[in-house]
Amino acid sequence: MRKPLAKDALRQLAEQHGVCVRPLALRRTDTETGVTEVVEVPCGATLAAKCKPCAERGRRLRIQQIREGWHLADEPAIRPEHPSEDVLSLVRVRAHMEFEREALQYQPMHPDERAAQLVDLDQGISELDEALAATDLRGHLTPRERTDRPRRKRSTKRRQDSPDLPRLPVDPRTVGRAYAGRAGKTYRPSMLVTLTLGSHGPVHSHFRRGAYVAPCECGQRHGPHDDVLGTPVDPAGYDYRRAALDSIHFARVLDRWWQNVRRAAGWNVQYAGAVELQRRLAPHAHFAIRGTLPRRLLKQIAAATYHQVWWPAFDEPVYTVDRPPVWDVEEQAYVDPKTRQPLTPWSHALDELEESDARPAYVARLGRIDARGIEQGTKDAERSIRYVTKYVTKDLTDQAKPRSEAQKAHFDRLHAELSVLPCSPTCANWLLYGVQPDGVKAGLTPGRCTGKVHQRSTLGFTGRRVLVSRQWSGKTLADHRADNRAWIRAILAGGMADTYPADEDQGDEHGQDQAAADNPQRYRFELARPEDPDVLPLEHRILRAVSARIRWRTDLDAARQRASGPVSATAAPLSPAA
Repeated sequence: MRKPLAKDALRQLAEQHGVCVRPLALRRTDTETGVTEVVEVPCGATLAAKCKPCAERGRRLRIQQIREGWHLADEPAIRPEHPSEDVLSLVRVRAHMEFEREALQYQPMHPDERAAQLVDLDQGISELDEALAATDLRGHLTPRERTDRPRRKRSTKRRQDSPDLPRLPVDPRTVGRAYAGRAGKTYRPSMLVTLTLGSHGPVHSHFRRGAYVAPCECGQRHGPHDDVLGTPVDPAGYDYRRAALDSIHFARVLDRWWQNVRRAAGWNVQYAGAVELQRRLAPHAHFAIRGTLPRRLLKQIAAATYHQVWWPAFDEPVYTVDRPPVWDVEEQAYVDPKTRQPLTPWSHALDELEESDARPAYVARLGRIDARGIEQGTKDAERSIRYVTKYVTKDLTDQAKPRSEAQKAHFDRLHAELSVLPCSPTCANWLLYGVQPDGVKAGLTPGRCTGKVHQRSTLGFTGRRVLVSRQWSGKTLADHRADNRAWIRAILAGGMADTYPADEDQGDEHGQDQAAADNPQRYRFELARPEDPDVLPLEHRILRAVSARIRWRTDLDAARQRASGPVSATAAPLSPAA
């Protein structure tokens, strides 16, 4: 039993050489020649538990993205292309159809005839919208639903218990200030900011200041790997409900934070960061900010940032998980199991919030903020980038897995609180508080909502793990991948140019790629079935990919050695993510 497994050896070898361990087999059909072949693409997983090589490749790509955009000296050039004449013609036809639909309402005819013509016209509009969706236009030309329910408006007046913030007109610039130093040197510093939630109660912590270890709230000094770290000092007095609600709404608090930062700073602040879990199982975020802001202003913004949850009150549960409301077929609603009275509908519960004395169900706020300056091109900058992306390949709870009984009890208690709190207007847990969920239907079981908020792998946080502003580097991840491929092709061609090498030097594969770029509709892709005769078993495909990767890496290293002259910092990729 001590002998190593053959599949483990294959997986370890594939991970060493950066080969995907679960590639997808796609069948590519050339619509012009009719030639069909099986091609393999990486799975593209972002978690190391699923595919470590793909997750690590994605992490290196994020490192490259953060490094390129952190200390930009010039504004990123993002100029959308003008729509083609074919797209404009489709939009023109769509405008005529919208005019005809409105004019149909005023033409004298029988209501049944008008309804029939409206159905035909709406069908034509839907087909035209599908044609517009197939073009290169971003977004939607019109709302998806013509009969959207009116949005409920809330007051935008700031809360009296929150400090006021300076509100300046936002300048469209995204580059921070530059400072002149000695000997004509220019400094363009940026910042690394950490945002945390407020305290939900004292927890066992390890504070180290040099060689001195500060005592914890319990009066003892804990080691860095103590089994009680992150657990409450007083579990009975720890506010698990507020901790769970803060985790659920942390993503919206971050969104409101960045809105307040840009309004208070007066310019379009750009950021790139990631969300992680602390030892106390509360989410916190690390952000790289381009440019600098006064620390006093950042702390003022953190103190004034909040998110109001305008939901019906859910302070005290009316029912229990063991005895929930029951579904009534005649009423088409959930009713009290004893009185058979229907629960409050969702729309009626929201109508009560329109009263002048209405209060939000919960207010989520930020806690402590840490900010420090980072200089470009220093070891501190590289260390900070890797610190931000340290856990992006792991699941949210993988970095804070409980080890001791105290940590497991803390984890289970927080998850138990999350399992009975509402996560959205359609959550089944609203039945516990006497309210019909939005879009109520039969089969809802409170305490067993399938939303990601209630899962043990998220512990309440369901927002995006990696947050990058749109004008951070002026490029998407696809653009960064294209830059890396262009650099590799230039190296293999024997030069260090930024452009693609000659097509004839790349062989048939590059010619096919160029043909696909010229005619995107030429190839048709579909998933190949494992039982197809031309699809090799997974182990054979991984072995072949490992050999191809080793040969490719050898050719690349040899080409880099043959390249004459020093490698340009702008020509070389900033990360081996390719």
